Amino acid sequence: MSTSLSPDPRIETMRRVEGPQAWHGPDMKSREAEWSHAWSAAEIDEIEAAAAPIAVEGKDLLTVSKADFPLPSVSKRLEGIRRYLLDGPGFYLLRGLPVERWGVRRAAAAFWGLGMHLGSPCSQNGKGHVLGHVTNLGLNYEDPEARGYQTNARLAYHTDSSDIVGLLCLRTAKSGGLSSVVSSTTLYNEVLARRPELLEILAQPFHRTRWGEIPEGKMPSAPVPVFMPHAGRVIGHYVRSAIRKGQLLAGVPKLTARQLEALDFLDSLAEDPALHLDMTFAPGDVQLVCNHSILHSRTAYEDYPEQERRRHLLRLWLACEDGPALPGWLTKIYAGETSNGRPNGIVVPGVPLRASLVAE
Repeated sequence: MSTSLSPDPRIETMRRVEGPQAWHGPDMKSREAEWSHAWSAAEIDEIEAAAAPIAVEGKDLLTVSKADFPLPSVSKRLEGIRRYLLDGPGFYLLRGLPVERWGVRRAAAAFWGLGMHLGSPCSQNGKGHVLGHVTNLGLNYEDPEARGYQTNARLAYHTDSSDIVGLLCLRTAKSGGLSSVVSSTTLYNEVLARRPELLEILAQPFHRTRWGEIPEGKMPSAPVPVFMPHAGRVIGHYVRSAIRKGQLLAGVPKLTARQLEALDFLDSLAEDPALHLDMTFAPGDVQLVCNHSILHSRTAYEDYPEQERRRHLLRLWLACEDGPALPGWLTKIYAGETSNGRPNGIVVPGVPLRASLVAE
């Protein structure tokens, strides 16, 4: 697996890229049976049997490994899903975990155990959270150090800093909070076909803020291209809000008019119904996304006034040792590396990993 920086990340950018990662929303909608599965009663029983002792004994999830979560039948399905995520279209939806009956502790144990069969957990923020909580903490998204998942704001199409991101829905919002995914490979191909001069710009680095969550030896911002052709695939990485807030940091070059035009064009493409795929997200659903080939988004939402009814998702960032080959922009410059050379999320010196069952 190569992680060396290319001397010029634009070398391959003028070629159309084919393959299972290049898809269009309407076509994938017609293929829903391919990328979604409703758990059978037998499968739920198997998952619950593995999760129950962990929940009842109140085990720290950080101590629970794949071996501690035996799934004789379900593990075979998860391995197929894993390959679909890493080598195929890059997203999957699992439906029907009985989270209302389970409660948060057992749901978290089940989600964690399923995740261990897909990859290894990464820290998602400067607090060391390996089990994340996507819920509105009342923060202002305009704050330079506020992360979108802590607010009820719309989240534009973006990626996270891991191989796979998984979301388990515990509760939905009163209204809004709808989910959508789009192929970054298709976006690359569309920019190439329509505005090739902008593709060259998107293959050059854009400085992004680290939200004040700075790994050892890193700077408050990091330069990363949006599109990184590498080893026969296009690796995408995009967070428009991080680029925008990066402009507030000292030493970061100001975006040019041409760069802004390229970003605006990319955003407009992602919003095109001919490209993206919307999906419903109900309590008990697990959405899985490969960050290297998918951008995901959600609409703004309105919560119920009662705290116990508010929208709440659990989140995992997972590293996969056999994931696609990645350019050094991600593993050397931006996220850092696991022992197997995979993106390791956000690791801040001196901060221990935590798997809290409450949002913090």
